[in-house]
Amino acid sequence: MLIQVLGPGCKNCKTVEANVREALQALNMEANVEKVTDFSDIINLGVMKTPGLIIDGEIKASGRIPSSEEIKGFLTK
Repeated sequence: MLIQVLGPGCKNCKTVEANVREALQALNMEANVEKVTDFSDIINLGVMKTPGLIIDGEIKASGRIPSSEEIKGFLTK
């Protein structure tokens, strides 16, 4: 599983990454968590507002911070 956190490295992006790691730990799951900070890469992935969250190529959130509970839902569907 590949989880991509998209954003320039701001506080909100770091919060999304922390929520992802918290969700993974709560579910006892492992995944590759990749930070994408280059804006051209972010746009090429289809995200126009950061922070963004992509799981296995599917955009799950854009322009907002999903909670760890919401991310757990993404990971178990």
